[in-house]
Amino acid sequence: MADIKKEDIKQEVFDLYDDYAHNRIDRREFVQKLSLYAVGGLTVSSLMSFLMPDYKNRTQVKADDPRIQAEYITYASPKGAGTMKGLLCMPSDAKEKLAGVIVVHENRGLNPYIEDVARRTALAGFVALAPDALTPLGGYPGNDDEGRALQAKRNREEILEDFIAGYDYLKKHPKCTGRIGVVGFCFGGWVANMMAVRVPDLGAAVPFYGGQPKDEDVPKIKAPLLIHYAELDTRVNEGWPAYESALKAHNKEYTMYMYPKANHGFHNDTTPRYDKESAELAWKRTIDFFNQKLK
Repeated sequence: MADIKKEDIKQEVFDLYDDYAHNRIDRREFVQKLSLYAVGGLTVSSLMSFLMPDYKNRTQVKADDPRIQAEYITYASPKGAGTMKGLLCMPSDAKEKLAGVIVVHENRGLNPYIEDVARRTALAGFVALAPDALTPLGGYPGNDDEGRALQAKRNREEILEDFIAGYDYLKKHPKCTGRIGVVGFCFGGWVANMMAVRVPDLGAAVPFYGGQPKDEDVPKIKAPLLIHYAELDTRVNEGWPAYESALKAHNKEYTMYMYPKANHGFHNDTTPRYDKESAELAWKRTIDFFNQKLK
């Protein structure tokens, strides 16, 4: 695995992994198709190891970082799962109330990468809440394959209600000013877009390569949007022209960035789809946006 370099891997392999990660093909078909690229000394097992997330060695902000006060909390979600669990993070030295950010995971539950993002958000000076949509099914199971299978059993509209309930919880939290934004990745990007539709007083929404709302929902958006897309992510990008037309037609405040030569999931630093330059720039833009709109 250590000998494999990202630049030596064909784009088709990353596209194949995207199909697998989004349940368009099962593991058996993924392995079968991956075998076509096991040439020149590469094996299927080495390619699999290369593509899978490395949570152990890629954490940016450790769970026990003294700069962060972090705890798992539960909150009520009357229209969703009933009771939800989430990771709540804030700066240890915060003396005043802070703006809040809901951090929304991908299609596999609250995994270590998203928990890390929540801690990074807290380090940037916010109260961050990262709920786990897998709570009613026992929570994130410890690996993404099982996490994806579990999340596929839940209705996405019910999950959306769970994250809206997380917004309501954070808004009332004694450490929060009540000004709240949302950032979401992949499936979480769709949730971020839909929270902009559903939550009239949402302060800001930042979807990373997320699915778009229906055209008829766009007029309901009140929050300013910062939208991140990856140039090679043709699946999600095909929905952008219609979304942009609707945003323009209804005079909505938005900024979109397309990151060149980046794949879907480019912000996730635990997989080889990670694009360091694009990820760091997108995150800087995100924090700057939250500072501008929430503080």
